[in-house]
Amino acid sequence: MMEDLFENDILGHIGTQKYLCTITWRNGQFLMDEPENVGGKDLGMDPFSTLLASLAGCTLSTLRMYIDRKEWIIPEINISLNLYQETIDGELATTVRRNIFFSEEISTEQKDRLLIIADKCPISKLLKGKITINTSL
Repeated sequence: MMEDLFENDILGHIGTQKYLCTITWRNGQFLMDEPENVGGKDLGMDPFSTLLASLAGCTLSTLRMYIDRKEWIIPEINISLNLYQETIDGELATTVRRNIFFSEEISTEQKDRLLIIADKCPISKLLKGKITINTSL
């Protein structure tokens, strides 16, 4: 049997308030909710935004580690993400748009290398890999 990545499970709870979830992680809690246009109160990030936030944080951290190791002078890294879904041949296909930009010009060689490194972040690998969700009640 494979060992869990986290020592403690990520926990979620929802009461009777529509769509407002409390998520507990090793160091605290945060709220997840749905936008008002679908019945929530927009008190926290929705699940799609949370997924993209995971990819953003992982990408930025991975790039920072690489840039620092190379001793390149790139003081700021910025990222914007969005996604869209479409049905192709009866299958749901999801495309994530990830744009990375910097506070100053970087060389073409640096850009080429950092594009490769962005795809090596663990969340990128996870999202591009085979995922199995084992659900129990």
